Amino acid sequence: MSDTAERLWGVIEPYVAAEGIELDDLEVLGHGAGTIVRVTVDGDETLSVDRIAELSRGISRLLDDDDPVSGSYTLEVSSPGLERRLRRPRHYEKSLGREVKVKTKGPVAGSVNHAGELLEADDDGFVVGTEAGAHRIAYADVASARTVFVWEKAAKPGTGH
Repeated sequence: MSDTAERLWGVIEPYVAAEGIELDDLEVLGHGAGTIVRVTVDGDETLSVDRIAELSRGISRLLDDDDPVSGSYTLEVSSPGLERRLRRPRHYEKSLGREVKVKTKGPVAGSVNHAGELLEADDDGFVVGTEAGAHRIAYADVASARTVFVWEKAAKPGTGH
């Protein structure tokens, strides 16, 4: 995490925690006038658009007062959504039992693509149960990872199937 992102985390996290919300992720992308501060918040219940807008206004006021980002920037505040990127150990822990797709930097168990159920997660890595078996992957080996929303096929109306 960059120095700017760490400073922002220190400013934003206490505010959202006081609001009963978890600061799930924070990224600072770009530089200069094109800087984007992307804040992801999560709660025990689904966050409404109005609640996210309220949090965004509060975060914006905090950043205006503290000014941890030099120059102009765009603030984006959102929730993780149905399919979420997995970037921190906490993301994996919160996603246990869900379907995931993981791309590794090099082959793990003979492949760089791994899809299956997220079975375990700890401070060092996680286990994905794939069709070829369970594979342990270290966080350091991950190029990208996300949860996959599985659409359940609904019964046809009037048939019960």
